[in-house]
Amino acid sequence: MIDTEEKLAALLPALRAAPWIAMDTEADSLHAYPEKLCLLQISSEGVEALVDPLARLGLAPLLDIFHDHQLIMHGADYDLRLLRKTFDFKPTSIFDTMLAARLLGCHEFGLSNLVQKFLNVKLEKGPQKADWSRRPLTPRMEEYARNDTRFLKALADILRKGLQEKGRLQWHEETCRRLIEECSVIRTPDPDTVWRVKGSFHLGSNALAVLREIWNWREKEAVASNKPPYFILQPDTMIALSIAAVEGKSLEQLIPKRFSPRRHSTLVRAVQRGLHSPDKPQLIRATHYRQTAEEKRRYHELEKKRNRHAHDLGIDPTIIASRAELVQLARNGDSQEDEIVMMNWQSELLR
Repeated sequence: MIDTEEKLAALLPALRAAPWIAMDTEADSLHAYPEKLCLLQISSEGVEALVDPLARLGLAPLLDIFHDHQLIMHGADYDLRLLRKTFDFKPTSIFDTMLAARLLGCHEFGLSNLVQKFLNVKLEKGPQKADWSRRPLTPRMEEYARNDTRFLKALADILRKGLQEKGRLQWHEETCRRLIEECSVIRTPDPDTVWRVKGSFHLGSNALAVLREIWNWREKEAVASNKPPYFILQPDTMIALSIAAVEGKSLEQLIPKRFSPRRHSTLVRAVQRGLHSPDKPQLIRATHYRQTAEEKRRYHELEKKRNRHAHDLGIDPTIIASRAELVQLARNGDSQEDEIVMMNWQSELLR
């Protein structure tokens, strides 16, 4: 484990000179709130390293090396968002093995599936719900973490060759560039919708006001206890509490028995704040856009073309375009509106 400045300094020269770098991350989203980056797994020529971001190391030189290399990753979207949020880091180039496998028509594209299919190596099922913030890591956790990167270079070489043979390498390069750009955008939650949990759509404005206060209470409790919000209170219980409060029913049967007196009383006060709030949330009703006859015709033409190409290429049709993208394309018609931006390779297939 690289957990001192001395160990990190010893690692950097080999990585700086490396012809390739494979990397992955682990976080503690199942055990803490907000989540944090807990581990950086790195493989390169003659190098296998686990870097500990919790050790308060100066990681800027390592990130500079990442920036100067193409990073081999698998299913990189979560990792890229985590790196952006933690370090404000945006890579120059990546090779995503999951995207490559999908563009080659693989139906099972998890890392263990691909490693077994292409490298004939069976990976042990890892600790799926492990707390990656614990120190020291168990030997099993370390082995699982190393396996996330140690096979990526060999896998990437095979997949890259397949993409070249099928003339899809540029598709993959463009898709990886798009992924980098999408993951570099930090989205700020909409304060009017972030608290509207599943099941809140049918609530009236009074119940929504209560729900909003319960959600705000739950956020504070989650941060204070460093536990994910759903550990504090499940969404269905939040909905039930909101309805019961508005109907004047007792809340006691709905409040979890495990709550401490303090947590119990602060929740009840949150409910009362919601009941007496003068600021009632607006109801949000679903708006269903009705396609015109011409848009329906264009949609079905695009869908047929997409499905025909997908069948001929042996890939999932949604890689070419999702249903929502087809609907928007049909709506735009021949206009050059920027409401939807297809990648070049997707546009060429749908022309």
